[in-house]
Amino acid sequence: MARKKHLTPEGQLVRLSHDSRVLKGNPLGDPSSRTLTVWLPPGYSQRRNPLPVMFDLVGYTGSGQSHTNWSNFSENMPERLARLTHDGKLGPCIFVFPDCFTALGGNQYINSSAIGRYADYLTRELIPTVDREFNTKADRAHRACFGKSSGGYGAIVHGMRYSDYWGAVANHSGDAYFDFVYRSDWPRTLTHLGEFRPKPRETGTYRDGATKVRSQALAKGMDDGRVAAFLAHIWNKEKPSGDEIMTLMLLAMAATYDPDPKAPNGFRLPFHLETGAPLEARWARWLKHDPVHMVGEHGKGLKRLKAIYIDCGWRDQYHIHFGTRMLSAALGKKNIRHRYEEFPDTHSGVDYRMDISLPWLYRAIR
Repeated sequence: MARKKHLTPEGQLVRLSHDSRVLKGNPLGDPSSRTLTVWLPPGYSQRRNPLPVMFDLVGYTGSGQSHTNWSNFSENMPERLARLTHDGKLGPCIFVFPDCFTALGGNQYINSSAIGRYADYLTRELIPTVDREFNTKADRAHRACFGKSSGGYGAIVHGMRYSDYWGAVANHSGDAYFDFVYRSDWPRTLTHLGEFRPKPRETGTYRDGATKVRSQALAKGMDDGRVAAFLAHIWNKEKPSGDEIMTLMLLAMAATYDPDPKAPNGFRLPFHLETGAPLEARWARWLKHDPVHMVGEHGKGLKRLKAIYIDCGWRDQYHIHFGTRMLSAALGKKNIRHRYEEFPDTHSGVDYRMDISLPWLYRAIR
């Protein structure tokens, strides 16, 4: 275990080089050796009593180090934590910044045969590593995870499925109500993928046997080569466009929610690539991962948590505020205690909301 330290007056950043067993041989060929960044509060080395721990799950296209690097016009996370600690709003706590970036631009912090075992990576590898290397309160009651967007999704889903590891979670603008959040973006994605379809372009009459076979495959959510061609294009491009990132994101979600080792690229698609027809059996696989629909199945795990925090801006450009409202309502129907807030902002630049959630989580797990 290699260790590099960077000391600041505000605290201490420690970077570990961690070799993962569960990520070794992952289907995307992503590195299994990752940098794990940990923030230790001021005076950590003089403290005898163990401290609670929080894991920061970053959003899509991010990694743990993106939250600890210099930030323009705003604080990075170490600066925010130092300020909250100095002001007495946050007690002494260890913060962990995992690197879960993938060739598909990120993941949702769950296990997928098409991406890798990132839930196991967090729970079975990183938690024991942090508890071994640092003076932690090494039990679920004193451990929390939090995040925004995909990270918020990861936090609430971990609270549902992995309550043996977490005592509290905070979900900022986390993906929910997939019929609003994802479905409306698929037409544009299908049009973009059409630029990479096999040539020549077919008329859609499907008269010859080969075209019928192809149509039948597309009706099962299979790729006819255009997804593979798009991925090859994006992986060889230095500066992807906004449309390309959106297309990559929806493919990352397909690889997360509907993996299939027997399918091209290791996952299936929820719409017919040529006609755009919805494939309801495939979309049903997505909905099984929608937090709005998961509450009923995972109420027991959620009730074990000491604190659940959810918030979202009511002008979220991805319409996530509708999903968080439905999620809060579903929790309420199950009598699951939680704190839900909305605020007048969008999906972007809302890390300031952690000034509310982090002290609240700390009080629950200290």
